[in-house]
Formats: sequence, C-alpha cells, structure tokens
Amino acid sequence: MILSDQQLNTLAVVGRASSALSILGVATIIITFSFSKNFRNPMHRLIFINAFYNLFDFIATMISVSGPNAGDESALCRFQAFSLQMFPLADVFWTLAMAYDVFLIVFYHYDAEDLRRLEFKFITIITALVFIPALIFLFIRTPAKGPMYGSETIWCSISPQWVVFRILFYYGPVWLLIAFAMILYCLVGIRVFKLRQNLNIGRADHIQLSSKTSIENHSNTKTSSTLQDDEISIHTTSEHTIESPKSPITPPPTSRIHPRPNHHQSGVSFRHYVLMPLIFFLVMLSTWVAPTINRVQAFIRHDQTSYPLLVAVVATGSLRGFWNGIIFITIGMKGRRRSGRLANHITSIT
Repeated sequence: MILSDQQLNTLAVVGRASSALSILGVATIIITFSFSKNFRNPMHRLIFINAFYNLFDFIATMISVSGPNAGDESALCRFQAFSLQMFPLADVFWTLAMAYDVFLIVFYHYDAEDLRRLEFKFITIITALVFIPALIFLFIRTPAKGPMYGSETIWCSISPQWVVFRILFYYGPVWLLIAFAMILYCLVGIRVFKLRQNLNIGRADHIQLSSKTSIENHSNTKTSSTLQDDEISIHTTSEHTIESPKSPITPPPTSRIHPRPNHHQSGVSFRHYVLMPLIFFLVMLSTWVAPTINRVQAFIRHDQTSYPLLVAVVATGSLRGFWNGIIFITIGMKGRRRSGRLANHITSIT
C-alpha cells in the first residue's frame, strides 16, 4: 500500500502536533525541577535527567516525514534515525531504573541519599548501552541492502531491509526491559499489599524505612541497660545491709539515668517514590503498543501498510512527553499540598 500525499501530510501534522506537546511537557519538567525545591527528590531527579533524552527523541519525531523526503543518505535522515534508535530506548531504560529504585525502597529500605548514589551509575550504563549501537549503525551498509539507517515511511530509522536488526536491537530489548519492570512492580505490589499497615500507607502517604535490624539492636541495648540497672540496685542493697542490719532496706537512688539510644527512623512519600514511577511506567507501556503491532504486521506482511495504525503510531508514540509533564506536575503538587497540611497539623498540635 502506497500512501497518498494527503495521508502523508496528515501523518506529518499529527506527529508534529504530538511532538510539540511533548516538547512542552519536557520543558515543563526541566523548568519545574530547576526552579522549585518541592520537585527535588531522587525520583524527580531521574525524571529530570530522562527529560533531556526525551527532548532529542521528540525533536526527531518533529522532523517527521521530512527525514525520508530528504533521502537515506542525507544528514537529516541519518540524524533522525540515530536519535530514534538511541533516545526512545533510553527512555525505557530510565523507566526500568525507576522501577529498580522502587524495588530497593520497598525491599531494602533505601533512602534518598542511597538512591542519589546510584544516579551516576545509571547515567553511565544507560548512555553507553544506547549510544554505542546507535553510533555503530551509522557506519553499517552493504551493496545489497544499502545503509542500515533509511526511510520508514513516517520517519527514518533502521530500514526495512534490515528489519531483523530492528527487532533484535530495538523492539526485542524494549519489551525485555518492560518485562523486567513489570516483574519488579509485581513484587513491589505484593510486598506493599502484605505490609500496607506497617508501611503506614494511606492518609499519611508515608513509607517507613527503619529496618528490623535496627529495631532488634535497640531492643537488645534497652534490655542490657535494664539488666545493668538491676545489678546496680542489688550492690546498693548489700551495702545498706552491712552498714545497718536492723535498718529497713531503702530503695536505691534514682539519680543515675541511662540514656536510650536514638532509634533513627526515616521515610519517603508513597506518592512520589512508588505511585509516580508506576504511572510513568504505564504511560510508557501504552506508547509502545501501537508501534510494536505495526512492526509485527510489517514483518509478517511486507506488502501491506495500515494507515490508521500509522496514525496511532505517530500520535501515541510522540505524545509521551506531554503525559509525563502532566504526571510530574500533578502528583508533585498533590504531594506538596499534603505535606503542607501535615506540617500545619503538627504545628497546631505542638
């Protein structure tokens, strides 16, 4: 099926409109994070870092059909193909990184400082994994198949002649990473359901990060302190008995005070550290449904193209940044209002 000029123009308009909204959403995330102190927790930081990867992704989709129209050997087509190979895959990696952070919070009681230490590792590993293949593909070509990057009707990416590589190095890793993220969120969901009362989730919007080990140490220290008090009391009693056997035994003085160890407890917001990454994952998951169906159909039936499916691809795939911006602002503002009400309540009590 060969698309008409009108259909191509419609695809370009839909794709560019979605890309423009996504760029607006990315700008909202970057500006909000930069100027508001209420959006600075580690999850916000991961979303902020990923926003720069998303920016190049949506710039590439904004190019739309101009890339294929410029020709497979053009710099515009090759830049678009390189960007669409690298940055959408990076977005999936960052979503998995957020899922991994949620797993560490719920199962291993990682706090904000622990999560911040992982950021540089995430940046290094994710950038290397997506940049190296995308760069190598720029230089791969054969006389029979031509360059690996080429026209894909709605934009430039790995060309149809290299479709196996597109499955192995693009859609395959994407859905493998999505599967890993699903497993992590399922484990987290089971854990949260079992411990929902202990984690203090609900109106308090709070996950307690104190571990059982610290509680046991505190109990052991308290017990040893009590035993030490008892020992001191029994020595005191003996002295009183020797000095005046006929006098009544008086209780030991209570001036000695054994300070109790401080039990350090920390917590994080369930809304910011669990709910927001989960919603980001669901949005990302929904954007990959239409492109994957389109790719499977193209792989099975090389001579058929579904125009409605292409419209869905350019609309949903390019609109991800817009939804990310809405989620970032909405959940962040709700968390800010909740924190403000909690602070006012504590102030009124004290």
